Amino acid sequence: MTSPSGPLPPTRVSGRILDAQLHLMDRQVLDHDGVPVTTVDDLEVGGPDLGVEIPAGTAPPAITALLTGAVLGTRIFGGRPPSSRLIRIPWKDVAEVGVVVRLGVSGEPLDAGWVERWVRDKIIARIPGGRHDPR
Repeated sequence: MTSPSGPLPPTRVSGRILDAQLHLMDRQVLDHDGVPVTTVDDLEVGGPDLGVEIPAGTAPPAITALLTGAVLGTRIFGGRPPSSRLIRIPWKDVAEVGVVVRLGVSGEPLDAGWVERWVRDKIIARIPGGRHDPR
């Protein structure tokens, strides 16, 4: 952004600044007990609308939700899945971002964990020793 007198200095933002591609995309999501829930497929961002003049002092865009769902086909063949097919995990439920994304809530009630539960119950449980917790 520039002004008539030259470029404006960067504004200070409170909180942690994340690089979405580096810190969030394709990261595994664990619930508060460390149980795998899903992986991050996309992000929902709130902020200034597209195509609208942004006045000076407007707050920067912020993440409002993590999105997950059946995106493998679109990654292979291109395109985007309909937003109605994506499951939203509100950003307020995220407790920590590190090597994995940790939630501050249980993953059981989230629709995002159904794939993990199905694989655990229908595939892993049928493998000899698959019901045994290795911890």
